[in-house]
Amino acid sequence: MNKKEAMERLTAIFRDVFDDDEIVLTETTSAKDIEDWDSLEHINLIAAVEKAFKMRFTMKEVSGMKNVGEMADIVCERAKR
Repeated sequence: MNKKEAMERLTAIFRDVFDDDEIVLTETTSAKDIEDWDSLEHINLIAAVEKAFKMRFTMKEVSGMKNVGEMADIVCERAKR
């Protein structure tokens, strides 16, 4: 999986979790860019991404992610394994 594919899939997941079809993700998108992205929705988002990509993030990865681009990088790296 390449980063473009990961970003497309992540966009669909974000739109579903936040119930907003207007969301357009970029690599720099972060919680401050999406109004409803609070700590509870972050947990829901991580769970949805893990389910969609059939993977699990480590606590270090979750706490270290600064933006969607970093999330996509992790997803792509895991897809290679």
